[in-house]
Amino acid sequence: MDPLFDALRPYLQPITTNLPTPLNNLALSLLGPHCHKTLLLSLSPDPPCLSLGLSKFLGLFIIAASSVVKIPQLLKLLSSKSPAGISFPAYLLETTAYVISLAYNTRQGFPFSTYGETALIAAQNVVIAALVLEYGGYRGGAAVFVAGVAAGGWALMQEGVVGPEMLGRAMAAAGVLGVVSKVPQIWTVWREGGTGQLSAFAVFNYLVGSLSRIFTTLQEVDDKLILYGFVAGFALNAVLAAQMVYYWNSPQTATHAKEIGEKPAKVAMGSSTTGAQPKVKSPTTRRRG
Repeated sequence: MDPLFDALRPYLQPITTNLPTPLNNLALSLLGPHCHKTLLLSLSPDPPCLSLGLSKFLGLFIIAASSVVKIPQLLKLLSSKSPAGISFPAYLLETTAYVISLAYNTRQGFPFSTYGETALIAAQNVVIAALVLEYGGYRGGAAVFVAGVAAGGWALMQEGVVGPEMLGRAMAAAGVLGVVSKVPQIWTVWREGGTGQLSAFAVFNYLVGSLSRIFTTLQEVDDKLILYGFVAGFALNAVLAAQMVYYWNSPQTATHAKEIGEKPAKVAMGSSTTGAQPKVKSPTTRRRG
């Protein structure tokens, strides 16, 4: 790798050594003095600093992506006014896990780049879950849910209310909740024979994000509770992504092609996505044993 850096150094060093002050300060705070000097000022291929730099980049990218990861899901809900294919229990469990994880990481003082997306996704989850209840005819339940999340989040951030030992136990439970939260959604998709209003964009972003978080946790956070949670989460995200691919053209699946700019596949003659029709379990003719 040294020859590559030697070739690029004359072109990149004038840029990296003259970054605007805000960007330079941000890089310094993320990388620390040694890696800041090694990577940006000297442009030297130091392996530990390269790993740290990649971890920081992935962390910031995940946080940036998380700010919009649930927007397609939110727009689909607002457009259809139907919670079909979306599991409220899955959102309840996932939001609970994220709120606990946010409080735990904040109080432990871990780098924000290793967990920042939990705050953004949790906020989007609250809105989506409230809409699922609203469109499902449970308006009062939506208000109770939002109030409960707010009260629980406040309590978890207060050391006088939830002590360190109790918070550690809650974090262990959150890892389980984060994994279990995927099960109701996987079951809902299988039961309905399609993904309904579930967003393909959100599902595949979760898959990539959870894999990236395994790397950033290994690099920057020495906490097995967090690592095992991401590993298990990635495994179940992979199952959900596989379902998304399998049921892509199912009559019970809303058109995902629009989300990624593809032309929707034509439905076979004689089938219909509206009106009375037999419930289709999957896009194939397989039978369950």
